[in-house]
Amino acid sequence: MPIDPRTVLTAAPLVGDIAWTDEDVRVYHRGIGARPDHPHPVPAFATTAGPHAPGVTRALTLPGIDVDLAHVLHGAQSLTLHRRPLPPAGTATTTARITAVHDKTKAAVLVMRTEAADAHGPLWTDEAHVYVRGEGGWGGDRGPSARQEPPTAPPDHTLDRPTREDQALLHRLSGDDNPLHTDHDFAARAGFERPVLHGLCTYGMTLEAVVDTLLDGDVTRVRSYTARFAGIVYPGETLRIRMWRHDPRTVHVTVGAADRDDAPVLTATTVEHD
Repeated sequence: MPIDPRTVLTAAPLVGDIAWTDEDVRVYHRGIGARPDHPHPVPAFATTAGPHAPGVTRALTLPGIDVDLAHVLHGAQSLTLHRRPLPPAGTATTTARITAVHDKTKAAVLVMRTEAADAHGPLWTDEAHVYVRGEGGWGGDRGPSARQEPPTAPPDHTLDRPTREDQALLHRLSGDDNPLHTDHDFAARAGFERPVLHGLCTYGMTLEAVVDTLLDGDVTRVRSYTARFAGIVYPGETLRIRMWRHDPRTVHVTVGAADRDDAPVLTATTVEHD
């Protein structure tokens, strides 16, 4: 079987050192179209910090996993910040492991958790849910449901955020060189008409929009951020971001592709904040 859950779950964690500079932060901000005057990194930078591949492709390097990258999608992403703001430059040690393997019958979902810490203690924890088409059906645990009904009330804010035709090329400079985002032949093999935008780019653009719209532009107020990737974005399309103030410390968000009749892009998305 291309995924051996027992081997995956008992594999030694991937431990490594990472480093980033203020120039890496500026490159990331350009890649998500962030305004240039943020004094601190947009927190979603943590998902791309350092030279390692992002969690989705890094998970595939663990023993017990032998799958075709064209069958792999980013299913969900969460980020919890243990120190705020993120340092604009620094070094850290990351420890990454698969904490769960879910059997969705027609697919498998790997939960890749990465914890980062420096000499002063924990920095962040992020979880990437790796969706592998065609690898379910072994009778394993289905895992929790990711479905979450969107709020029924009208949104408190709606923001249209255009993406650039070269947005994937800009975001790729932060280290995610998955050919799904740049190679037409590979994208076609994965079932798409052309290369799609990185999910983590949409993830970062959405968080920055929430910060600028509802948190007074103050990235240090973000405590955690969770999103489910419900669909894709083609570079050049416009993100329609809807925001609801659920309570004084929680924002609910949905994102649709405005150019394709609001086709779902992000669902079950929340930003917890101060």
